[in-house]
Amino acid sequence: MKAPQDIILKPVITEQSTDLLPQGKYTFKVAKDANKLEIADAAEKLFHVEVTKVNTVNVRGREKRVGRFTGKTASWKKAIVTINQEPGTDASGKKLNGSIEFFDGMF
Repeated sequence: MKAPQDIILKPVITEQSTDLLPQGKYTFKVAKDANKLEIADAAEKLFHVEVTKVNTVNVRGREKRVGRFTGKTASWKKAIVTINQEPGTDASGKKLNGSIEFFDGMF
């Protein structure tokens, strides 16, 4: 099994993703071979939150052009993770967070 840091690669910060923050939806770039269960487990371990839903999107690479030369950007996978905003406790009795601390100052 992969480490959580190998599944969730980095946050995606766009205008649309910041509009989803008050609803408890956080957007991440994830490994292309990760499934929804692995993404949910990685988010729970990394950020100590309760994940209620995971939506994934395969983003196709775009064709780029510099002068007369054309190329293509890499395709990647995006995950929108919905968390429970009311903090509770996990199985070991630790208190869960109601949000992800990295995103707190953005909305």
